Amino acid sequence: MEVYTSDSSDTDSREQKTLDFGRMSLDLITLEDHLSSPQKGLLKASGDIETMLLNHNRLVGLPRLLQQFANLKVLDLSSNAITSLPDAVCQLPLVTLIAKNNLLTNSSLPKSLLSKLANNGGGSTLKELNLSGNQLTHFPEQVTELRQLKYLYVGGNKISSISKDIWKMQSLHVLSLGGNLISEVPEAVGSLSQLQALVLCDNLIEILPTSIARLKNLKSLLLHKNRMRHLPKDIVALKNLTELSLRDNPLVVRFVQDMALKPPTLLELAGRMVKASGQRPGPYDIPRTLVEYLNSANCCVNPNCRGVFFDNRVEHIKFVDFCGKYRVPLLQYLCSSKCIEPEQPARGSVPAASTSNASSGFMMRKVLLG
Repeated sequence: MEVYTSDSSDTDSREQKTLDFGRMSLDLITLEDHLSSPQKGLLKASGDIETMLLNHNRLVGLPRLLQQFANLKVLDLSSNAITSLPDAVCQLPLVTLIAKNNLLTNSSLPKSLLSKLANNGGGSTLKELNLSGNQLTHFPEQVTELRQLKYLYVGGNKISSISKDIWKMQSLHVLSLGGNLISEVPEAVGSLSQLQALVLCDNLIEILPTSIARLKNLKSLLLHKNRMRHLPKDIVALKNLTELSLRDNPLVVRFVQDMALKPPTLLELAGRMVKASGQRPGPYDIPRTLVEYLNSANCCVNPNCRGVFFDNRVEHIKFVDFCGKYRVPLLQYLCSSKCIEPEQPARGSVPAASTSNASSGFMMRKVLLG
């Protein structure tokens, strides 16, 4: 969660800018009494308040006095019984809005509410929005207009589909949709170029779109508790992926054996022969572009092969025993299909329940296959 804090490192200063009414069993009337109490003088200091915590109370709505806090950056409304977000919320320069575990429905989010947040002050201020654990039945389309939003949490609802306009949210770093009724992931998800974590666990998903391979910055992909029988072979292109959760899926142990190899070009073949001969031609022997091409050679990972490849390679999935409990699919780049080593028999046809960290040398260092 991206929480706003002042530039000052003084703890007392931060505390003065935080109004904490969390876990006080307040209802709407008692909260309004607290805010308007002359003895506490909160309204006089409302311009200094940047964080307001109203979590874990008995609120069914929000106080009218909320709009007096004109500099509010963080508002935590989690774990109440709120049925709607009032217009006052859209008048605040919020950076973080947490409204998880309430009674919000799609009609609780007026069409203009989130767009007003986006347009407040001439630009989007909201960076984090948490609507998890509510009663949403479909993806809130208003959210797609929040172009600066980095963290979106809408898990634990009853959402059945993801908006095809999700591609508009180019600033998203985290998209959490776990615990819904989603059966299909649109191709548009692959357009979220900044996405680092995609949470799709505990849904009804059977397949992933091939566009997932375009999420070059993706580090965490949570797919456990779905209906997936296989993974798209393109998933191996996610070179930054360090966490892949697959448990409680009807996945087969081997989802990819070999991938199709296109015939190498004459340039590729010539380059391989030059590298194999050990010659090192310089810029006065051949054009500089060819020198750069030869320098881009990659070594075959087969320890018994000293060959190289350039643009043409065999992408092979090798299942490696990990911790003696389950087999992890790892990507290999080989110069030829002849370099594919015979695979050792699997220890079991079903991955054992486990959650562990693999060594840092693995492309997927954390694999949850329980």
